[in-house]
Amino acid sequence: MPEPTDVLISSTRSTALNKKTNECFGTHFCIEMKTKKQPACYSGIGGQAVLEGVMMKNKDKYSVAVRTPEGDIDVTVEEYESFAPARSLGRIPFIRGVFNFIDSLILGIRTLNYSAKFYEEEQDTHKKDKILDRMFKDHAEKILSTVTVILSIAIAVGLFIVLPYYLAGLLSRFIVSDTALAILEGVLRVLIFVGYIALISCMKDIRRVFMYHGAEHKCINCIETGYELTVDNVRKASRRHKRCGTSFLFFVIFLSIILFMFIRVEEPVARIAIRILLIPVIASISYEIIRLAGRTNNIFVRILSAPGMWLQRMTTREPDDSMIEVGIAAVEAVFDWKEYLRTRSNEL
Repeated sequence: MPEPTDVLISSTRSTALNKKTNECFGTHFCIEMKTKKQPACYSGIGGQAVLEGVMMKNKDKYSVAVRTPEGDIDVTVEEYESFAPARSLGRIPFIRGVFNFIDSLILGIRTLNYSAKFYEEEQDTHKKDKILDRMFKDHAEKILSTVTVILSIAIAVGLFIVLPYYLAGLLSRFIVSDTALAILEGVLRVLIFVGYIALISCMKDIRRVFMYHGAEHKCINCIETGYELTVDNVRKASRRHKRCGTSFLFFVIFLSIILFMFIRVEEPVARIAIRILLIPVIASISYEIIRLAGRTNNIFVRILSAPGMWLQRMTTREPDDSMIEVGIAAVEAVFDWKEYLRTRSNEL
C-alpha cells in the first residue's frame, strides 16, 4: 500500500516522487477481506475530479492531488471555511443542503483553478496573477471564485431552467394541458442535461477528468467496502457511487419536474422567476436524499439511486493506475483509512 512518506505534504504545495509499494498491514485482516465481502459503510469523505487530479474532503480539511507535467504527484492540504454564517446551520435538515450546495460550487471551482495552474504557461500565469493582485490585492482569489460561481449558476439556470421552459412554451399552442406541458418541460430538461454530458464527453480533457472522477469513486468505494487502499484493490472497486454529484443533479432535475407541475402562474416572467427561486428548495431536498442514500442501502433507496447511478456511466470512466495513485494520495492526505478499517473490523 502507498505509505504516507511517499507523498510530501505541506500546507501550501509539495511534490513527491511517484514511487509506490504494496504491502499488507495485517495478515489476518487481509485474508478476511479476501474471503468475505463486507457491506458498504459510510466513511464521511467525498471529493471530485480536477484537471489531472483528484480533490478529497474530510470534514473541514481538503486535499488536492495533481499529476504534474513532470510525472510527480503534487499534494496540497487546506482548511475550508464554510459559506454558512454559523456552523449550526450546516446541521439543520434541509437548510444544510443549500449551504452544502454552495460550498461544493465554491470548493469545486477553487480546486479546479488550482489544478489548472500546473498546465498553464508560466508566463501567462504570472501575468494573470499580477493583474488580479493589482486589481483586488489580497482578495483576488475569493473574488475570482465568487464571480466564477455566479457565472456558472447563471449559465446553468439559462441552460437547464429557462431553455426547457422556452422550448416547451413553443408547443403550448398544440398542448392545452398545463400538466402535460410541465412534463414535457421536464423531459426536455433531462434530454438537454444528458445531451450536454454527451457533448462535453467528446472533449479529450473532459474524458480525462471523467477518468479521474472514476478514480475518486473507486478510492472511496474501496475503503467503504472494507478493502485496503492499494492500486490493485482500487482497480477492482466500482466507479459508481450513490453520493456522487451526478446523482445529486439527477434528483434536482427529477424534483423540478414534480414541483414545477404545481406552478399555475400565467405570467411567463413570473413562472421563470418562481422556477429560479425554487432552486434552493430543490437543492436542499436533493441533498437530503443523497445523504440518506450514502447511509442506507434498502430497496427503496436503491430504486431512487438507480437513475443517477446509470448516469454515472457517462460521467465516470475507468482510470489507469497512475490516476488511481493520485486518488490514493488525495485520500491519504486527509483521511486515516487504516484506522477506519480497524474500527470497522471491530464493529463488524
